[in-house]
Amino acid sequence: MNPSVSLSEIDFRDSANKLNVKETYSAIHQLKQTFEKELSSALNLTYIEAPLIVFSGTGVNDNLNGSETPVRFTASDIGEQSIEIVHSLAKWKRMALQRSGFSNGEGLFTRMNAIRRDEIVGNHHSIYVDQWDWERVISHEERTLGTLRQTVETIYNAIKNTEKQLNERYACFANKLAETITFVTSQQLEDEYPNLTPKERENEAARQYGAVFVMQIGGLLKSGIRHDGRSPDYDDWSLNGDILVWNPVLKSAFELSSMGIRVDEASLELQLGLAGCSERMELDFHRALMAGELPYTIGGGIGQSRLCMFLLEKAHIGQVQASIWPERIVNEYKGLGITLL
Repeated sequence: MNPSVSLSEIDFRDSANKLNVKETYSAIHQLKQTFEKELSSALNLTYIEAPLIVFSGTGVNDNLNGSETPVRFTASDIGEQSIEIVHSLAKWKRMALQRSGFSNGEGLFTRMNAIRRDEIVGNHHSIYVDQWDWERVISHEERTLGTLRQTVETIYNAIKNTEKQLNERYACFANKLAETITFVTSQQLEDEYPNLTPKERENEAARQYGAVFVMQIGGLLKSGIRHDGRSPDYDDWSLNGDILVWNPVLKSAFELSSMGIRVDEASLELQLGLAGCSERMELDFHRALMAGELPYTIGGGIGQSRLCMFLLEKAHIGQVQASIWPERIVNEYKGLGITLL
């Protein structure tokens, strides 16, 4: 999908003038503290520390769409085994829950930092990824659409509460979130908009509803294409989805979170076969899951910079995240009065 939005579609007056750089730093700090409190309380999550690096070849790192290459290196005092910077902690969290003795209904969250070297940078994409990664233990009987919907609504309410508190502090911001979030499957979107691309379908749904959870991402649609890529070994493709909102600054759909009920033994084996990578069954993570050593869970990631960008009404993720950008992008935005951090 196209990671960028045309500059002609953006209202730069709002993006540049509501808070200066110093005020933005302060607002980011307050926003993150508020949301962490809302999220952890709503889902019964405990904060833990997260790794930036994991060993290669264990199956723990997130494979994303399967084509991305992690940043790899070796360390002089570790030996010859390759180490890689995480893409996300989708599978690591499940192992951490088991290791740390979390029980049903309990969960964890962490501030995850990652590098995705193959990312195409744009208004809301960076090679540096920062998100709240969270994971919660559920029973096998709770692996249902009802559990997924209830959890999505809980997270959406935490985002709404954060917006409310932020806007009470900063009068320059308006409420942007819809009162409720609408649920729709990727197949329903294809049926309704058969001549549009998946990204265009998301735009139409977000424009219509304000906030939408697009479900069942990863498998083939009736057309023979996928709505979007999704690794086959963490989300159950029949019980996952993305939280999208309408972004009035970018005038497009805007993803805040990807989440889902995680694979069990049957869905792991099925999805690895469909993806043509059944050889992963021999990796450490997959062997542990098939042996029943890992808890059943629901989890996901919520973009820190994405949420800040949306609630603080910024036009580029570089206004809320310190990263590196191509010189042409830096100069382009500088000419519009916008400083990228």
